[in-house]
Amino acid sequence: MARIERRDVLKLGGLASLTPLAPHTQADKPSPRRRPPDRRAELYGLLGALPDRRRPIRGTKREETERDGYVLETWDLDLNGLENVPAYLARPRTVAGRAPAVLFNHSHGGGYTIGKLEFVNGRSYLQPTPYAKVLTDLGYVALCIDHWVFGERSHTSESDTFKAMLWRGQVLWGMMVYDSLRALDFLLERADVDAGRIATLGMSMGSTMAWWMGALDTRVKVTVDINCLTDFHTLLARKALSLHGLYYFVPGLLNAFTTAQINALIAPRAHLGLAGLRDALTPVEGLDIIDRELQQAYAAARHPERWTLLRYDVEHQETAEGRQEIIAFLQRFL
Repeated sequence: MARIERRDVLKLGGLASLTPLAPHTQADKPSPRRRPPDRRAELYGLLGALPDRRRPIRGTKREETERDGYVLETWDLDLNGLENVPAYLARPRTVAGRAPAVLFNHSHGGGYTIGKLEFVNGRSYLQPTPYAKVLTDLGYVALCIDHWVFGERSHTSESDTFKAMLWRGQVLWGMMVYDSLRALDFLLERADVDAGRIATLGMSMGSTMAWWMGALDTRVKVTVDINCLTDFHTLLARKALSLHGLYYFVPGLLNAFTTAQINALIAPRAHLGLAGLRDALTPVEGLDIIDRELQQAYAAARHPERWTLLRYDVEHQETAEGRQEIIAFLQRFL
């Protein structure tokens, strides 16, 4: 039998995929040349094989209770045609006409069984008052769903779900984003919601979901992201990808977008980012890049006041000062 030399395999391109990754530089980053609507479509197109956005949404209210000064509705939603999506909807006890609404995105933190419970019970890295209470005290209606592999949907591991979806041409993050977009559709169908005054916010994984939602859906007028405005390319250069779960990774994303370019799609709508200077998930040099590019984007849109990045000397946590800034930002722009 003839011996196959390594050089022969290389001639066939058989080891091309094994070539080490070259260092990433600013020059490697994609340069957008298309209009924002086209870029949104391009971004959405990277999210894998998704259910039809036009499929009807159905929901069943499981129960309604009064809790800590607000009304809490528990829903079972058919958002994707694949799996039931449990959700909490919190509303003030009395709503005069239509109220502003907030889509709250829960975090990860390894708390797979928590999910939407974060909305009503809080988390260790959030301030003590849960956001269901905070938002309803402000007069807002607020919705939080259990995402894939979390809360009542934590029947299968993140790893198994990610891999099974990949086999089907799906992307776990894409399926999460899809559910969030459809949850927003459900929220806007309510008679007590003002469709022109919609915000989204979240911490950690919920922060990432907030800025993806703001970028993809112009119905979102205010975006608040807490402690996860991560510059992808900085994280890659630091070899720190293991800090994020499998859910975070979208095939082909870096060939088309930087973090700042995704967030620039939110402009000129209001956007508040909060970050910890000692948070390994958001390296400071990456925050500098994003802040600089978004300042330019909002200045070009003639609304520099609608973009703010606040930094605190903490790790991966919300601060008391940050909570007050979030409330003030919502009151100002929503």
